[in-house]
Amino acid sequence: MSVQDHPDHHHSGPGYASPEDARRQPPEQFVYVAALYEGTGIDRPDFIAVVDVDPGSPSYGEIVGRTEMPNVGDELHHFGWNACSSACHSQLQRDRLIVPGLRSSRIHILDISEPRSPRIVKVIEGEEIKEKLGLSAPHTVHCMPGEIVTISMLGDQDGNLPGGMAVLDARDFSIAERWEREKNGQEFMYDFWYQPRQNTLFSSEWGAPNTFQDGFDPADVLAGKYGRRLHFWDLERRAKVQTLDLGEEGLIPLEIRWQHDPDSAQGFVGATLSSNVIRFHRGNGSWSAEKVIDVANEQLEGWPLEGGVPGLITDLVLSLDDRDLFLSNWLHGDLRHYDVSDPRGPVLRSQVWLGGLLGRDGGHPKAPGALNGGPQMLQCSLDGERVYVSNSLYSTWDNQFYPGIKGWLTKLDRQADGSYALDPDLFVDFHLQADGARPHEIHLPGGDCTTEIFQ
Repeated sequence: MSVQDHPDHHHSGPGYASPEDARRQPPEQFVYVAALYEGTGIDRPDFIAVVDVDPGSPSYGEIVGRTEMPNVGDELHHFGWNACSSACHSQLQRDRLIVPGLRSSRIHILDISEPRSPRIVKVIEGEEIKEKLGLSAPHTVHCMPGEIVTISMLGDQDGNLPGGMAVLDARDFSIAERWEREKNGQEFMYDFWYQPRQNTLFSSEWGAPNTFQDGFDPADVLAGKYGRRLHFWDLERRAKVQTLDLGEEGLIPLEIRWQHDPDSAQGFVGATLSSNVIRFHRGNGSWSAEKVIDVANEQLEGWPLEGGVPGLITDLVLSLDDRDLFLSNWLHGDLRHYDVSDPRGPVLRSQVWLGGLLGRDGGHPKAPGALNGGPQMLQCSLDGERVYVSNSLYSTWDNQFYPGIKGWLTKLDRQADGSYALDPDLFVDFHLQADGARPHEIHLPGGDCTTEIFQ
């Protein structure tokens, strides 16, 4: 069956038949969090933390489980599932987490048959991936139709450009092939999303691992070593068919948040360094993009770069009903909520300050002091009632911008008026509970707003 042909049918595979079905699921009782020691000076393996987020539980806000990786130095970053809602005709179960190490290029397969106690069942060594595919630095993980797992890879085998996409067989997790067949000039890689009914895969850009892994150098931006383009691919042919250059308003476009409506041909991308949110959409057969949110730089005494401190939009998350967009300004320190019922005109509804460089930290009543770092990775619950946030970006960038950073995770709750406010009872102090580890990406055990793609 073509990826575009999807008549009404009974959803028989893993995941949910529709965004509406997903929104009706019961609240999550725990979350999985990538936790890392890389960059902390602590010689221990990174791990996946299981955090209790059930308000009725006596261990609410505590790390109640941890699955350590077999090696030191992985730099766990983003991770995902072997199967999700787009695998609607598959016989697979959603019972494996795919957990890459961005720095080591290892890929860990975790069995979550016992959801609160993930266990490692397979490790694909980085050297095997480099040898077979010529790729390194695995990033975004997506289940795809055809019982495959596709992973964006940020560099070649030596950590340079071009990056690409690796495919694993979702049944035995063997290395299958490279996903892309016609790159047509694509070099930078970062995030990706796909929409089967639009026959489109969409990818964004960061930089080569050898550019970003030791820290951020502004001269690399001027030298063209960071991305500013969006790429649109024919999903069936695996061929890049269009590229949009965002220019100075789209420097380092990272996280992609396509609308969850499977008929949608639009969504949002966070241009991290330019601190803009870009809306992409298709009309008259081609893709276009324009800025819809602009976060102005702020002046700060002692800041070494001209133009002031950028917000540095490091993550976005879009609710399953496509009405609420959340973004994190990692350097400014604010987590913003916009009403995007009209995607062309987002309206700011909520703003919460959590750490940051500007000295506006609202703090948390359960924190031992002022928060450091800033709001970074975000995750929204299936029902849209809760937004989780952690504060670690990337080990060397953490150390550069927030020396001595201490890891934490908290959440916002939807209020009666539709705005969001800090939960005063949930604060996970990773520095104390996990002996100095830093938390990064967050996933819910039943899927969430950054994993579920619908056919």
